[in-house]
Amino acid sequence: MRTTPCGHDDGSDVIVVGGGAAGLAAASAAASDGATVTLVEREGHLGGILQQCIHNGFGLHRFGEELTGPEYAARDARMVEADPSIRVLMDTSVLAVDGDDDAFDVTLVGPEVGMAHMSARSVVFACGSRERGRGAIGIAGSRPAGVYTAGSAQRLCNCDGALVGRRVVVLGSGDIGLIMARRMTWQGAHVLMVCELASEPGGLRRNIAQCLDDNSIPLHLSTTVTRVFGHDRLEAVEIADVDPRTLVPVPGTERRVECDTLLLSVGLIPENAVITATGAEIDQTTGGPAVDESLETSVPGVFVAGNELHVHDLVDFVSEEGGAAGHAAAAHALGDADRDAAPTWVRVTKGEGVGSLTPQRLRDPADEVTLRLRVRSRMTDAVISIMSGDAVVKRVRKRVVVPSEMQTVRLTPADLAPVTGDLVVSCSEREGVE
Repeated sequence: MRTTPCGHDDGSDVIVVGGGAAGLAAASAAASDGATVTLVEREGHLGGILQQCIHNGFGLHRFGEELTGPEYAARDARMVEADPSIRVLMDTSVLAVDGDDDAFDVTLVGPEVGMAHMSARSVVFACGSRERGRGAIGIAGSRPAGVYTAGSAQRLCNCDGALVGRRVVVLGSGDIGLIMARRMTWQGAHVLMVCELASEPGGLRRNIAQCLDDNSIPLHLSTTVTRVFGHDRLEAVEIADVDPRTLVPVPGTERRVECDTLLLSVGLIPENAVITATGAEIDQTTGGPAVDESLETSVPGVFVAGNELHVHDLVDFVSEEGGAAGHAAAAHALGDADRDAAPTWVRVTKGEGVGSLTPQRLRDPADEVTLRLRVRSRMTDAVISIMSGDAVVKRVRKRVVVPSEMQTVRLTPADLAPVTGDLVVSCSEREGVE
């Protein structure tokens, strides 16, 4: 379809915003259900952040084998590019989404369409997340070169072949920070330490073992960076112990560490500027939109999946979520009769021990539901309980749960049969509960 600048494109049944793992899966799923799809990607390649993740470990759950990030992305990209019902627009950005569930008007700009309006019956947002930078955590000092987010350092190392530093301190033990600590070590740098504000590591346990333990990289818990030194280039950082309860630096524990590079791995923020402008309700805990079991937001016909919804540990589950959103978006666009029926809304709320939770509501409590949650603190011999009033919907026992690892609980129609009201999801250490 040709368009003129500021013209109109006839559009598709479903528009998917973002060509990473979630967007690729959503596009394929929607197309497999008979919908015409336009996939919009702001970069010049498909795969999103996976293209710079050259380490292996992807695809174990989905494909039963270890793949690198580019290998994982290539499998889905080939399917999308080979499907005649999916149109791919590269180097193209979505500026706004207006309208309602009868017809959305999507404003986008890119080399193939110029600045254009495109219509759709459903929109799936899969824009991923962005890293918190130094400005978000308030480290004192000047602004020397040598301070990077872990993701930007990863891109420079893996895509551009640049060694960003030789004496490195990593702040934050999230998975990207752990992986970059290993990557920098393998590239010839000396990673002096990884500092973590919390009293528990922020990344997967397997990454603690494979990235830090296997490479003799020290991990300092309840420790943070309080100041940077240097004018043109970073010369040193000041680190300090923090109170485990208040997370405030403890006076008198400061010490100087000579280094030329500081990598920040201090959390991810869902990239939700455009979806927020649609009026979609935002969950204050996850930072992403509140959704129902089909990943539909509070705006009918607008769906979301992947790290824009909530930050994931494993890309396999990002793809699973993207596929679910794609199927639901196609059903909405093609006029699924079941979706036209009046919903029976059930709220899903957090109880004891639960830090974040999706979905936040159920449209039809008779359908299968996948709950994803993170706990507030480390627990052993833990029980995840889903209650509806006094009725036990399901209890799942876990040997160990930690905040850094997302927990998944699947509820079948049989599990949901006793639901008579809102659901409360909690997690606690309760021995003897079967």
